[in-house]
Amino acid sequence: MHLSEYSLRQLDPAYLDSLDEAALRALSVQLLDDLKEARDRLNQGPDNSSRPPSSQALGERKKGSPPESDAAVEDGGLKPASVKTALVETIPAKTTPARTSGKQPGAPGIGRTQVFQAHEVQTHYPDRCAGCGRPLESVMAVAYTGFQAVDLRWNDPGRLGLTLWVVDHRYYEAPCPCGHRTRAEAGQGKGEPLLSGIELSEWRLVGPGLAALIVALALRFRLSRARIQEFLAEWLGLKLSIGTIHQTIHEASAAVAPAEEELVQAILDSDLLYADETSWPEQGQPLWLWVFRSLTITLYYVAGRGKELVNNVLDGFAGWLMSDGWMAYRDYPRRLRCWAHLLRKARGLAQSCDREARVFGRLVLSTMEVLMGAVYAAREGPPLVDLPTHYASELAELRAACTQRQGSAHNKTHALAVEFLNDWDAIFQVLHHPQLPLTNNEAERALRHWVILRKLSLGTRTAVGSRVVALLASVIDTCRQRGHSPWRYLERVIADRRAGLPLAPLPQ
Repeated sequence: MHLSEYSLRQLDPAYLDSLDEAALRALSVQLLDDLKEARDRLNQGPDNSSRPPSSQALGERKKGSPPESDAAVEDGGLKPASVKTALVETIPAKTTPARTSGKQPGAPGIGRTQVFQAHEVQTHYPDRCAGCGRPLESVMAVAYTGFQAVDLRWNDPGRLGLTLWVVDHRYYEAPCPCGHRTRAEAGQGKGEPLLSGIELSEWRLVGPGLAALIVALALRFRLSRARIQEFLAEWLGLKLSIGTIHQTIHEASAAVAPAEEELVQAILDSDLLYADETSWPEQGQPLWLWVFRSLTITLYYVAGRGKELVNNVLDGFAGWLMSDGWMAYRDYPRRLRCWAHLLRKARGLAQSCDREARVFGRLVLSTMEVLMGAVYAAREGPPLVDLPTHYASELAELRAACTQRQGSAHNKTHALAVEFLNDWDAIFQVLHHPQLPLTNNEAERALRHWVILRKLSLGTRTAVGSRVVALLASVIDTCRQRGHSPWRYLERVIADRRAGLPLAPLPQ
């Protein structure tokens, strides 16, 4: 536990001289820990932490090449004054600067005008003296601050519907015989490094239950921040700002962030994994929403479409991977290909106006339908024959047709032939293991809800916003996949993490 600024201001040589040796040693250890952490923070920079280069003071930045103006003069270019004149002549002047979203600099702030009548009062007293460590009595304590929290009660058997519950939190300051005064303080949770600027704290207007409802409205029911504000005002009589709603959603994601490690480990331990991706714009940047889904886990990421994410997530995975034909999956050895994609493409060729494309499409369709029937029959009981051996002639005919149509003038014929040849083993792996799936429907169904959200919201604006969506989507879908309400879990997790407690495990 760190010393608060209030406690630190009370420490002076006279107070330290008044402590006995044991209390002084305990306080010294606490001060040493605080000093080491402060020094570590002081030494943080872009090279050893997540701080951006722009966070450094001007004198701290590394000295690199000479300034651009000096370099231009040395290269025989225009002098700085000439450069300015040239720029003015060539670049059209902007009439008005672009307006950024949110509150503008210099604009007057707006405070809360809604007054709440509290349903209950919760008092918070300090347990021990922050100086000498003695237990404290609450008799002499006086209240020094407080706040109101609005929470939500639901699924109460004795009361149907949604009920807002207002709590007055009062924090007390207690004196110690040693002369030190200690204050009870609101809980503070540990933040997530990749969610910069998001803090976990009990000092919040929105309680854990109400926060869970706001997350549900935003991500499960796909409402915008403005629509959530409208719903709360018109149906519950609660007026919240857009900023408070936005902050609540982000804080909920920071609360569940440690669950990502549990989800990744469960993915690595699974025997069968479905993977897919769909486009996800981030402030105009073309990123992708990835999903990795097992029998009991759903994990989302927003990232580029390269191999880096797949390699990072699947590092240590030894099960079967079901995917589409995207090249990022191709290096994984135990891979299955979705037949639904191939059948759709073959059906399109079979209906083509090009004669060669129709012939090839019909061959692919007929061969795959025969093989699908054999796989379904094998699932009913032990196969009487080895499927790859029994259908060797059909497979050889299809492979020869694909080889022959490499370089076909018909682009889609050429593309499907090459796709079969590139993924031949992955496509027909199911003949060796008929119990394995033929399609990637599990992953595709998982993405459908979020595709609709993407079309309504047009993606996210920042990397932090993308991570917020991915973290909350992972927890929500995993809880639902396991038959549990994600909202009760979110309510508990937000309360615990605001208080500085560890994350509760996901419901099994």
